[in-house]
Amino acid sequence: MIPNHPDRGQIRLENVLTALGNPLRLTVVRALAAGEERACSAVLQGIPKSTLTHHWRVLRDSGVIWQRPYGRENLLSLRREDLEARFPGLLDALLGAVQNDALTREATAKNLPEA
Repeated sequence: MIPNHPDRGQIRLENVLTALGNPLRLTVVRALAAGEERACSAVLQGIPKSTLTHHWRVLRDSGVIWQRPYGRENLLSLRREDLEARFPGLLDALLGAVQNDALTREATAKNLPEA
């Protein structure tokens, strides 16, 4: 494993919320929420590598994701079990709110009533 993965008991709510307060990092979490490990290069595209490296570090250091080397690539996965153990319901609530916001924006863009 790559260093700086906090143990479950070291994951702090303020660090998780700060990490997820950035729209790009929240997009990463949404992409990883399906549960499968994904290559860093497959999660977000069209973003400079240095920017992605920064966002991976923030998510990893806050305890939101696991990052592990695999050949010349790094694989990412969501620490769903650890986050659920530390803050029950938080991840599902955040992902649900993001989904609702996306539906609201989509409905607004189409001038439809909100869902």
